[in-house]
Amino acid sequence: MAGTSERQRSGMASDEKLGRVTSDGLEPITSFDEMGLKDDVLRGIYQYGYEKPSAIQQRAVRSIIGGHDVIAQAQSGTGKTSMIALSVCHLVDTSYRDVQALILCPTRELAAQTEKLILGVGNFINIQVHACVGGKSVGEDIRKLEHGVHVVCGTPGRVFDMIKRRTLRTRAMKLLVLDESDEMLSRGFKDQIYDVYRYLPPELQVCLVSATLAHETLEMTKKFMTDPVRIPAQREI
Repeated sequence: MAGTSERQRSGMASDEKLGRVTSDGLEPITSFDEMGLKDDVLRGIYQYGYEKPSAIQQRAVRSIIGGHDVIAQAQSGTGKTSMIALSVCHLVDTSYRDVQALILCPTRELAAQTEKLILGVGNFINIQVHACVGGKSVGEDIRKLEHGVHVVCGTPGRVFDMIKRRTLRTRAMKLLVLDESDEMLSRGFKDQIYDVYRYLPPELQVCLVSATLAHETLEMTKKFMTDPVRIPAQREI
């Protein structure tokens, strides 16, 4: 991966230096090969330049691909976005072109970064992704979505607009990721997140990822999740 630092590629630092706390019974999985990921997803991970999972990836990926609702807390730079990317690539069935995963982000930049990572990790599974954000052509969003994609990552306002237009169809969605959820709430996206959620299937799996977890965020998860696995405080060093 061009521009990947040695620290990123080695999965950050050793466990002993971080002093983390995890959910009861949640053991870190220190190798991508042991996570139960599809072979072609593993090929994409290694081709992209990742060598060892970061702390948050070691604890969250197995729970996400196992179908659990997950609350994962980790600071910036600890591999949250790539954790989302490789989990989504494993869960999506690329044999049909319906939107199966929706990733809501607080900024256009984060949505674009997520799109890039999913395309990179999913290079061998022919995954189709579209970043659906404000400031871009509505017509282009409509064209891409009508052509068919497996994953949408976007900002809540534009995503909700596409749902209302019936261009973004939600019937096949099985995973919702709220990335940087505290930041989305601080930017005033709460009502739009609820609006989006009302259109999603009731059996949806939900993953909430954030650097911090305010009381309001935890209250919001009660509406979305049942018995989530919580992975607290994976910190950058």
